[in-house]
Amino acid sequence: MTTARARRRSGYTHDVELGSGHSFTFDEPEDKGGENKGPSPTDMLAASLAACTAITMEMYADRKGWPLDDVEVAVDMEKGSGDEPRSFAVTIRLPKELTQDQLNRLMIIAAKCPVHKALKDEADVSIDERVELI
Repeated sequence: MTTARARRRSGYTHDVELGSGHSFTFDEPEDKGGENKGPSPTDMLAASLAACTAITMEMYADRKGWPLDDVEVAVDMEKGSGDEPRSFAVTIRLPKELTQDQLNRLMIIAAKCPVHKALKDEADVSIDERVELI
């Protein structure tokens, strides 16, 4: 189990501590009444999806002995009228030296990252992915 605790610093700025010993500062942008002292929670959701996707593919490639030194995952999040996340466009950049079979398998694995799965199970959220070779 992961425990996260948010403590208000000032305004909408919160210091968040995880049970693992890590801490983050979250805030809202100034146009939303915050002080922009950290990313918003919804922006961190997009960042979590990017990191989780990259790490999941890297772990799989490591187990297979595939060269996956250059991986980049970009997530564009579209927000709805209430600033809630509505859709995620995931662009995965992988080395061009990978075979088509490796690319296909990595795309399947990318969709299995825990954050992706949690978001995909939400009926009102869509995630679209694409690959770019570098």
